[in-house]
Amino acid sequence: MKSVSIKDIANQVGVSTTTVSFVLNGKAKEKRISEDLKNEILRIAAQLNYRPNQVARGLRTGQTHTLGLIIEDISNPFFGNLAKVVEEEADKHGYSVMFCSTDNLEHRASGLLTILKHRQMDGFLITPTPGLREDVRRLVEELRPLVLIDRYFPGLETSYVAVDNYQGAFDATNYLLGKGYKRIVLVTTASTQVQMQNRQRGYTAALAAQGMIADDELTLKVGFDLSPQQAVSTISGFITQAKPDAVFFTTNYLGVYGLESLRISGVTIPADMGMVCFDDHDLFRLGKPAVTVVAQPIHAIAVQAVESLIEQLQTKHGVQSLRKVLLEPALIIRDT
Repeated sequence: MKSVSIKDIANQVGVSTTTVSFVLNGKAKEKRISEDLKNEILRIAAQLNYRPNQVARGLRTGQTHTLGLIIEDISNPFFGNLAKVVEEEADKHGYSVMFCSTDNLEHRASGLLTILKHRQMDGFLITPTPGLREDVRRLVEELRPLVLIDRYFPGLETSYVAVDNYQGAFDATNYLLGKGYKRIVLVTTASTQVQMQNRQRGYTAALAAQGMIADDELTLKVGFDLSPQQAVSTISGFITQAKPDAVFFTTNYLGVYGLESLRISGVTIPADMGMVCFDDHDLFRLGKPAVTVVAQPIHAIAVQAVESLIEQLQTKHGVQSLRKVLLEPALIIRDT
């Protein structure tokens, strides 16, 4: 089906395409177009179900009123809920959102960013993969409006909104220590990114505060290349060998794998072992027993990220107006 053009509206109303363009771009008053004619043009546009070509408009005006959102995994509740709030907040400011997932794959992340740039996004909200540093640096050099979410690159001056991962992990580990657990293992990702490193640092610091030393043999780093079945098997084998009395999972998807691995190993929580996970999940909240978590303020993260980006879009200096936001996570104590 052929899309409706400005020319179609102009022919039906009996005016020039220029007049229609002025009205649709909110310049009726500026161009002294009468209220009656403006309303007629808008009526016909709605009747014909006119949808502007945002890319074409962007080439003419330099703006598409579209934001590019790159996240790690839309199927992960954290990122899925984050994307939903970003979309709602952007809409309040008159922007639509084009979002996509990297699955933490470097080539995919770089390719998606290139596609969004070619589609004339007005600004970018990015949960970067480690290898995206140079791409982000180029965006900064080009003065592209940009906000990093959930993580950032130390030494690279960008706006970002994240949580205090160090404190969240410290509180989680300290909670387990306070419950009398002594042999607490850490199950984390193989990532070198700042948010995961800070979670491991928080775990180590909480142990040190109690005169304990983090043992490498009590830390498992799960690679992103493992399938869910492989990850579950790896965690199960590690738990069996390490024989901990408590476990701290640093992401919600590892926590979900952990629940399955504990079941396979015949471990009952909290009777046999304590458990805390960084990031919440419906399974942790609704399952029996309910799992204690470090919850991130997803709504606040999304709202502040969008506000920061809109602020850049409304200033002449774009990304030079830096806003670095670090929010506090919350320890939600449940059955484990």
